[in-house]
Amino acid sequence: MLFRALLIATSMLAAAPALAQSKPMTNDSDPYIWLEDKDGAKPLAWVEAENARTLPRLQNDPRYQTFYQQALAIAAAKDRIPMPSQMYGRIYNFWRDADHPQGIWRWTSEADYARPQPNWTTVLDLDALSKAEGKKWVWKGATCLQPEERLCLVALSEGGEDAISYREFDLATGQFVANGFALPKSKQGASWLDKDTLLVSRDWGAGTMTASSYPFVVKMVKRGQPLDAATEIYRGQPSDQLGTYAGVITDGQGHRLVAITRRTTFFGGETYVWTPAGTRKLDIPARTFPEGMVQGQVLFRTSDPWGKVPAGAIASVPLADVEKGVLNPTVVFAPNPRQSVDEVVTTKDRLVLIYNDNVRGRAAVYTPGEGGWTARPVTLPDNASLGVASADDKSDHAYVTVTGFLTPTTLLPLDAAAARAGAAVKTLPAKFDATGLVVEQHEATSTDGTKVPYFIVHKQGIRLDGSTPTIMTAYGGFELPMLPSYSAITGKLWLEQGGSYVLANIRGGGEFGPAWHDAGRKTKRQVIYDDFASVAKDLFARRLTSAQKLGIYGGSNGGLLMGVEFNQHPDLWKAVTIQVPLLDMIRYEQIAAGASWVDEYGSVSVPAEKAFLQTISPYQNIKKGVAYPEPYIWTTTKDDRVGPQHARKFAARLKEYHLPYLFYEDTAGGHSGDADIEQGARLQALQMTYFAQKLLGPANGGQTASK
Repeated sequence: MLFRALLIATSMLAAAPALAQSKPMTNDSDPYIWLEDKDGAKPLAWVEAENARTLPRLQNDPRYQTFYQQALAIAAAKDRIPMPSQMYGRIYNFWRDADHPQGIWRWTSEADYARPQPNWTTVLDLDALSKAEGKKWVWKGATCLQPEERLCLVALSEGGEDAISYREFDLATGQFVANGFALPKSKQGASWLDKDTLLVSRDWGAGTMTASSYPFVVKMVKRGQPLDAATEIYRGQPSDQLGTYAGVITDGQGHRLVAITRRTTFFGGETYVWTPAGTRKLDIPARTFPEGMVQGQVLFRTSDPWGKVPAGAIASVPLADVEKGVLNPTVVFAPNPRQSVDEVVTTKDRLVLIYNDNVRGRAAVYTPGEGGWTARPVTLPDNASLGVASADDKSDHAYVTVTGFLTPTTLLPLDAAAARAGAAVKTLPAKFDATGLVVEQHEATSTDGTKVPYFIVHKQGIRLDGSTPTIMTAYGGFELPMLPSYSAITGKLWLEQGGSYVLANIRGGGEFGPAWHDAGRKTKRQVIYDDFASVAKDLFARRLTSAQKLGIYGGSNGGLLMGVEFNQHPDLWKAVTIQVPLLDMIRYEQIAAGASWVDEYGSVSVPAEKAFLQTISPYQNIKKGVAYPEPYIWTTTKDDRVGPQHARKFAARLKEYHLPYLFYEDTAGGHSGDADIEQGARLQALQMTYFAQKLLGPANGGQTASK
């Protein structure tokens, strides 16, 4: 597929009646602007002092070391599934474990991959590279030339930032190409046009990046050519919310489409077909983009109605018509109101579609023909989430994953031609004791009467007296669904301790397609936060837990969700973890990549949207004297997407008001906290120690929460 942004969202806050006496803080009265200097000496000294206060509180709890060792053992285990990437008739995999904390890129044959212990050949060792170059390189993937040449552009990030460097790598020799393509650090994207030509979007110099720090100029870079001699082929505008990128779509018959996607907003934009003769704009709705091609049929995914194609559907147009600009789409798949498209993946002759039906995974294979598309369902386990782990356009052989809350992830071979999955190739061993655990799906009724589904995992036969310690999460933004999955660390560190886990499928996400998302965009966002609170109240009504035993957590857009719920409903939660969050919704457009999310949250430049953001922005709406739960706020210095500024300022405001809080900022890892396996284990252990202190009580001989 072409460029698909998976960034973050924000939240909205309606003050509870008891909290409405204070006016929101204005931008002019913000005393913590100085904390927005991400790498400045004074802010980093402040961070160091805050970490020195928080870490002993959590790490001196005797449970911390247990949690850390358990999380590290899970993350570093060698019995995890090495997820496949099919390429050049081989299986490639990027792998981290205790011996390779930064990771290795390796390959094996398809036949050998099916063995319990494949023989792997390492092609790139990031630990060795990091040591040799004195940098902490984080793997961000590889873009490889198909089909003949085994040349790839390896994307590396220093410390986990979104900004990456590209280096050309030769899989045949296992070496970086001497004097090959090398694109220095930038937020950027690159595609192979041929073995000697790249189509690149990056920072080309002054005036080539949007206000939200994404590239909007696409240039053609020839082998051996300096970057300043590259030829421009298309230019977006500095006002675009995201960037402009070129991609090459191919199929198993050798057809090729070069498409340029200009994202004027986060969710919408313009699509152009490029040929050496120039570009042609496609007359399609703003939220419609090409996703792949099968037998000369270009597949489009749309979040807008498109003629007879409903929003949320998949449609096709013959390549010849796309090149001519004659677009009469044929519906391939149209979801019902409780369905949504999850993945669109192409093989040599087929489309493999993964979709959700009431938040349960379904799979089908579609084949084009003279009379249109024919569909065949693929029989896979029910009550699970499905995904395509690997596929390419050289065969109809693919791999699919099946996972659930209590079902360790399983990898199955898929014969797309027969629409049939085979016996498991790999299965993750159970990582926690699921004996006696059950999964239930319920619905809460939100403030406007909408039914909001949620899942709860708990011990069978728990006492329905509200005494069960429970942690709850959601996302609620950017049309991204939250689906059942096997979380070994949550199971080991929480469910085994007798706790329950809740996943809420609130509006703003993609569980039920574009309509579920659009219901909570911009000034309509309050329904997202009402949905989340309604799920909590439904848990209380069922006596599954209570406010004194409920903790909540979320990251990025989900971190903003936590900030809103912290402010709006302080009486519903005993613990709140706020991860890599947006929290200052008045200045978010001026921090990191914030300007790119105006399509989700609205802009302070629009009076009505500014007025709404002022009422819900967590940072501006903290009140003195309110009995808030003590939150745990964590972020990373290397986060160049949301940025640590939001979390810092929120904590500083709590400190000013003499309100309890814990704040921790890790120095590496970017927005995902993925610098290495040790960092991930540390962040998980700190968070779970906080929840244990708040919801389980003191450890024997250990510290507990004072608030």
